[in-house]
Amino acid sequence: MSLPDYQSFMTPLLACLANGKTVKLRDIDADVYRKLGLSADQLKLRIPSGKQTYAYHRLGWAKTYLVQAGLIEQPKRAFCKITQKGLAAIESGEPINNQYLSKFDAFLDFKTRSKDSSEPTQVNTTSIVSNNADKTPEELIEAAVDTLNTNLSDEILKAILAASPVFFENLVVDLMLAMGYGGSRKDAGQATQYTQDGGIDGVIKEDKLGLEMIYLQAKRYTNKTVGRPDIQAFAGALDMHRAKKGVFITTSSFSKDALEYVGMIEKRIVLVDGAQLTELMLTHNLGVSTKHVFEVKALDSDYFMED
Repeated sequence: MSLPDYQSFMTPLLACLANGKTVKLRDIDADVYRKLGLSADQLKLRIPSGKQTYAYHRLGWAKTYLVQAGLIEQPKRAFCKITQKGLAAIESGEPINNQYLSKFDAFLDFKTRSKDSSEPTQVNTTSIVSNNADKTPEELIEAAVDTLNTNLSDEILKAILAASPVFFENLVVDLMLAMGYGGSRKDAGQATQYTQDGGIDGVIKEDKLGLEMIYLQAKRYTNKTVGRPDIQAFAGALDMHRAKKGVFITTSSFSKDALEYVGMIEKRIVLVDGAQLTELMLTHNLGVSTKHVFEVKALDSDYFMED
């Protein structure tokens, strides 16, 4: 479900401040949402980090841009108040967005300044208001990271498919260890002998003491979908080992019948497809390394508090 971009929050935010009172953003956010007509489902949407809702995140950035343009002032920490520029903006009847804010030098300076720039530059207001204008800076960063990780996931799958079947079986065991099962590879997990596995490609202790074992099946497929017969065969292999738990991992996907089947049987079998496999490898840093680290800093309000 889509949500209005942060620029759409500017006009209703100014309208909620039009009475001239000094208020906290949290005191009027519900009023802004009502003016925008946001539904309950829209208000539940959270940014990928999960730290706050998209609605409040975009409202906060709308306030930031209005402050930088001089339409809102912040007389004290966490409080905001409309200015004469803000009142004039409402009276103008024009849509309040980046295009409108570009009339103010303070806003243009905010959008173009760089700590490394020592020479004056020609300001292109068209590029300022049109480039990715629907996303906040943090959303742009998250979107870029998602794109990079999607490309990396494709590279991981290609590397897995280019490796040997034995390598993939060992990878599956390594992934389970990286996720915290068992302990060390020596004590906790092993890949079974290739071609003589009896339908089992790996075994790992569920805990460091080995009170219960988890059996693994690994299938490297490209276009083939893993169907119910494959999962039934795996369940049968678990019976041979008197096992109750298993993980079936593939580089492709599972059919609807396969997904339904694991919900019908008493054994606990977890299915991991190619997309989830690469996601788990990224999460647990298996087969990948950190290339760059970018820090997004925020104001430490406690530091600036005076007794």
